[in-house]
Amino acid sequence: MCRAPSTGKTAFHRCQTLGYRNGYAVVQRPTLGIGGDRLQVTQLSQAELDDLASKAPLLTYGQPKQAPPAEFIPAHVAFDKKVLKFDAYFQEDVPMSTEEHYRIRQVKIYYYLEDDSMSVIEPVVENSGIPQGKLIKRQRLAKNDRGDHYHWKDLNRGIDITIYGKTFRVVDCDRFTQVFLESQGIELNPPEKMALDPYTELRKQPLRKYVTPSDFDQLKQFLTFDKQVLRFYAIWDDTDSMFGECRTYIIHYYLMDDTVEIREVHERNNGRDPFPLLMSRQRVPKVLVKNAENFPQCVLEISDQEVLEWYTAKDFLVGKSLTILGRTFFIYDCDPFTRQYYKEKFGISDLPRIDVSKKEPAPVKQELPPYNGYGLVEDSAQNCFALIPKAPRKDVIKMLLNDNKVLRYLAALESPIPEDKDRRFVFSYFLATDMISIFEPPVRNSGIIGGKYLGRTKVIKPYSSVENPVYYSPSDFFIGAVIEVFGHRFVILDTDDYVLKYMESNAAQYSPEALLSVQNRVRKREGPAPELENKQTEVDPGVQELEVLIDTIQKQLKDPPCKDNIREAFQIYDKEASGYVDKEMFFKVCDSLNLPVDDSLIKELIRMCSHGEDKIDYYNFVRAFSN
Repeated sequence: MCRAPSTGKTAFHRCQTLGYRNGYAVVQRPTLGIGGDRLQVTQLSQAELDDLASKAPLLTYGQPKQAPPAEFIPAHVAFDKKVLKFDAYFQEDVPMSTEEHYRIRQVKIYYYLEDDSMSVIEPVVENSGIPQGKLIKRQRLAKNDRGDHYHWKDLNRGIDITIYGKTFRVVDCDRFTQVFLESQGIELNPPEKMALDPYTELRKQPLRKYVTPSDFDQLKQFLTFDKQVLRFYAIWDDTDSMFGECRTYIIHYYLMDDTVEIREVHERNNGRDPFPLLMSRQRVPKVLVKNAENFPQCVLEISDQEVLEWYTAKDFLVGKSLTILGRTFFIYDCDPFTRQYYKEKFGISDLPRIDVSKKEPAPVKQELPPYNGYGLVEDSAQNCFALIPKAPRKDVIKMLLNDNKVLRYLAALESPIPEDKDRRFVFSYFLATDMISIFEPPVRNSGIIGGKYLGRTKVIKPYSSVENPVYYSPSDFFIGAVIEVFGHRFVILDTDDYVLKYMESNAAQYSPEALLSVQNRVRKREGPAPELENKQTEVDPGVQELEVLIDTIQKQLKDPPCKDNIREAFQIYDKEASGYVDKEMFFKVCDSLNLPVDDSLIKELIRMCSHGEDKIDYYNFVRAFSN
C-alpha cells in the first residue's frame, strides 16, 4: 500500500469568498486554493476552451427571444420637408449680340426626398431682361432614354447632369445636403467655384466719365433726381365769382425735368366728375416775352423763344401764392420729403402748415316776432320755424292718463255793471290738455243770451311775459280765487264733487288753505245750516217743484245706480262742459246704464230738465240718483 507523499502542510482551510461592502453582501472570486496555494487564472486547457466556444448556448439557455420589428415609416413622412439643394449653372449661347457670345446663368437645383422629384429655379436679377424664376417645375426628371429617373444617389458635386437637353454643372451644395449624402455613404467631390457671367462682370466695371462742356447736364439731372417728386397741397379760392367755391389740389413738381402736374382732390358725393388731373405734366412758364403776353395762350405753342423764365423748385414755397394758367393757387402744406429737400437744397427749415379751413360763423339766434294775441303762443311760434308749420308736440302720456277728466267750477263776473252781478259761469278745466272753457247757463228773462262764453284754450296768467308764458293750472282754482281771462275777472264760488276728490288725491299740488276752502264749501252744500232752513225766502215755484220731484225719486228708487258713473257718462259727450247734451244722446246713455226712463216720475224729471227742443240739463237729472 502506497502512501501519498507528504507535502508538509498543516493548514487546509479554504479562502473566504463572501464579504460585505457598503452594507451589501458581495461574492468575491477566490484567488487562493486550499491551504493558501495560489490559483492559476485560466484553469481550463486550450482544447477545453475551444470545445466550449463551439457549443451553442441554446442547450443551456434555451431558444432566444426575437426582437420586435421596427415600426414602418413611409417615405413621405420620414422625408417630409427635407430637400437637397445644389448650386449649379448652365451656359447659354447668344448668337445675335456683338458684346457677348455666351451667357452664364446660375440656378438652384432642388431634390425633394419625399417623392424623388426635382425642380430648377433661377434667382431673379433686376433689369436682366431675361425671363427668370422657375425654369423647370417640380417633377420627376428622366435620366436616360430607358425611362430611369434621377435619384439622390446620382447627384454629387463637380458633375454634369443633363435635363431636357440642357447641361447643368453642379458646383456645390448646402450643409444639410452634405450631411445627408455623407450619412448615406456617398463620398462628395470637393466644391467648385461658381462660374461668372463675363458680360455681367463687364457691366460692374466703373463707367467711363465724360466731361460735358455745358454748365447744365440734363442727363445728370435725370439720373440724379429720377423718381424724386416734390408734393405741395394748395387751394384755389374762387368764392368771389358767382357759384365759386374753395377747392383743394395737389401740385407735383418733378425734379428730374422741372415739370409740374396739378391733381384734383375729390370728395365723396361732391357732384363732380372724377377727373384725376386739372393740368397734365408739363413745364410751366413764369415770365413770357412781351410779344407773347398779348397772344392768346390757348393756341400759343410755348417754347424757349416765348419764355424768359420757367417755374423752378424755389418758386414753390409754403405760404406763397403762384399763378398757373390763369388760376392763383395758395400753397398751405407739403410732405416730409419736400421739407427735407428744401432744408438741404435751400437751407429753409421752417415750413409750417397753414390752417386754411374756414371757421363757420356763429349761428344766428332766432328771435321770434312779438306775439299778436291770436291763438296760442306755441302755435304762433311754429310759423317762424318752418314754411309749413306743424302742430306743437303734445304730452301723449298725460293725455292718456287724464282723458275725459274735467274739473268744473262755478264763477261770478267781477264787473261794475249792475246787470253783470247776477251772471254765473261754469269753468271747465281739462286735465288732459290744461285748457279752459267757459259756459254761461242761459237764464230766462235775463236779457243775456247764454251759451259758450270761451272755447277751449290755454289762459295765460296776468303779469307773465310772452316769451315765457305761465298758464293757469289746477292749483290756481279754489273757492274765492280770482281768475283773469283776457281782461275779465272771475271769482270762483263753487265746485263739483269731483274737484274735491281730485284735490284730496293730489294734495301736494294745492295749498292747505285752498283744499280747506273747497272742503268747507262742500260740507255747507251737503248739510245746510239750521238758520238757513228756517229763513223764509221767495223760491221759484218751478225750482221748488223740481226739488220735490228729486226727493220723491230718491225715496222710491230701491237700487239706484252710482251718481258719479252717470255724470261721467254724460260728460264724455259734453265736450264743452256746458251741462247739456242732446236728447238723442241722452236716451242712448240712459239705455246703456239701464236707467228706468219709462217710469212716470223719471219722465216728468226729464221734462222739467229739458232746455229747448233738443237739449237736456243732465246736472239736475243726475241729482235724483244718490250714491
